[in-house]
Amino acid sequence: MTARNGRGLLHLAAALDERTAYGAASPVDPVARARLAERGALDFVTLGDTFARPGFDALAVLSRAAPATGRIGLVPTVTTTHTAPFHVQAAVATLDWVSRGRAGWQLDVSATEGEARLFGRRHAASAEDLWREAGEVADAAARLWDSGEEIRGTGRSGGAGGGRGGDAGRVVVDGSRAEDSGRPDEGVGHAVGGREVAWGAGFAPGAVSVRGPSAVRGPSAVPRPPQGHPIRVVDATGRHARRTAARCADVALVQVADPGQARAVRAELRDAAAGSGRDPDGLRVLVSLSVDLGDGEYAAERGHGGGGPRRTAQGPLYRGGPVDLAELVAAWHEADAADGFHFVPAEPHRDLERLVNGTVALLQHRGLFRTFYPGSTLREHLGLARPARRYALAGEAS
Repeated sequence: MTARNGRGLLHLAAALDERTAYGAASPVDPVARARLAERGALDFVTLGDTFARPGFDALAVLSRAAPATGRIGLVPTVTTTHTAPFHVQAAVATLDWVSRGRAGWQLDVSATEGEARLFGRRHAASAEDLWREAGEVADAAARLWDSGEEIRGTGRSGGAGGGRGGDAGRVVVDGSRAEDSGRPDEGVGHAVGGREVAWGAGFAPGAVSVRGPSAVRGPSAVPRPPQGHPIRVVDATGRHARRTAARCADVALVQVADPGQARAVRAELRDAAAGSGRDPDGLRVLVSLSVDLGDGEYAAERGHGGGGPRRTAQGPLYRGGPVDLAELVAAWHEADAADGFHFVPAEPHRDLERLVNGTVALLQHRGLFRTFYPGSTLREHLGLARPARRYALAGEAS
């Protein structure tokens, strides 16, 4: 779809996080906020999670939000450090199923020794190593999802089994710990999507080896997700994270304070994606911007809303009103600085409501953002094709 200025329509997303008093927030609040964001037809919402402090499990909270919403994408933070890839992919695939194809996951890493001691498996590693590992976990998850059988006639997907012979039907991630999917033996039926699926011996992609701290033998115990691969989101502000985002992310978030910098980072990410063998048009780059709309338009001043975002220790901050924010977004879009924005409200309920009823409504009126969801999955919202399965089963076209 094309905006009135001849460019593609904006992609807009919002964070649901309670940045202050994180541990005191109710899990009901993010669900209500997700429904509010859906009223504005936002592409997706994110919900943070970390091992560093107590809080709700973002995956569980957004799984609760799934039946309460119908179109908006749901993207929890998933820390790949200290977490087995098999469990990561199973949890994310489950969210994609309960949301009927609206799931994503924001990859994050755990870099402190204190967090490492919570698990007692290894010491903290460098950011470079952690983000390389995050990319390997993302690749392992995709391979496990691709081990599923597409159920004909339903548009959904089911599982595929390995049988008894060797590594047939297995995805292996080399490392120090091994986990098995617990898939039933060859020929044993399993109910998926209301029909019986047999794990045939025809599926034999061989062993897929990816170095990492965990070892997984597949295929996945969860049917292939409705989207094929749920959307991968990476905060690409840091150098090492940016490298991983260019290689495997569907959406890259960048914290920048001016359109020229945003345009340069976007070009860098697209060039790096092409250099890794990807189609750069399969990567969406969104500016992640903290917004404080509490004082209205009169708060906009040079260095804030009136002159663009202000650089802070926590990243770029816009402080002003919904109208000036809409002007800022429209100007950056006209400058082809990014594919859209990921808003991080300073006060979630207040600012999200003003975003939806003010900023988003103005952008819709100007023809820069959609007024309804033309599709039902997060991939459709983002204009990204459903990836083909890399493994073929016996009797299927290769």
